[in-house]
Amino acid sequence: MYCSRCGTAVPDNSAFCGHCGQRFGELPPQPVGASQIPAPVFAAPGMAAGAPPMTTPVIAVASSYPPAAFPHPGPYAGFWLRLVAYIIDTALLGVGMLVVVFAAVAVVGAGFLRNLGSDMDGADNLFAGIGILIVLGIAFLLLGAGWIYYAWFESSRHQATPGKLSLGLMVTDMQGRRVTFARASGRFFAKIITDLIPFFIGYILAGCTEKKQALHDMIASCLVLRRL
Repeated sequence: MYCSRCGTAVPDNSAFCGHCGQRFGELPPQPVGASQIPAPVFAAPGMAAGAPPMTTPVIAVASSYPPAAFPHPGPYAGFWLRLVAYIIDTALLGVGMLVVVFAAVAVVGAGFLRNLGSDMDGADNLFAGIGILIVLGIAFLLLGAGWIYYAWFESSRHQATPGKLSLGLMVTDMQGRRVTFARASGRFFAKIITDLIPFFIGYILAGCTEKKQALHDMIASCLVLRRL
């Protein structure tokens, strides 16, 4: 065995250390005011104390997969509410376009338009081509005005056109979040496909499907919800 004070090897049956005189069976004197430092204990909760672990304990973290569904701010809007909102928006757009047309007539003069109409006699007339361009320009103007109207309002912080807003409706994505201008634009131009379906079936789907989606809503992955 070894002396606990100086570490000198001594016989097993010795009562004293021949080097420092330490009596075996006695603890070495402690410095005044000092306390014995307990040995470190390595133990995980629910386990017995023992040697330090060889590896870092793994802490289990509760998995959040699949992610929780984003709560919808309101129930789905039905067909009739959406129809009334569409009528309101169409009326507002019509009034706005009439204002633009009257302003254009005031600038160029009604007489100019009458003369242009009377001169468009015959397919070979130059004014016939001008008249066609004017008609196409008006058509594109109407399309552009409708696009900006719907896409801008539905992607705004209100998430609704004035017609929808007046009835407490809003347009969202499939998780109930605000749509971007690009998604709102896609929803508007998808209505062209909905218009091509006969008997308004593309619109009637809003009253039959589980999430009250019309065809253009399905194409653009959008929902029309009621505000709570």
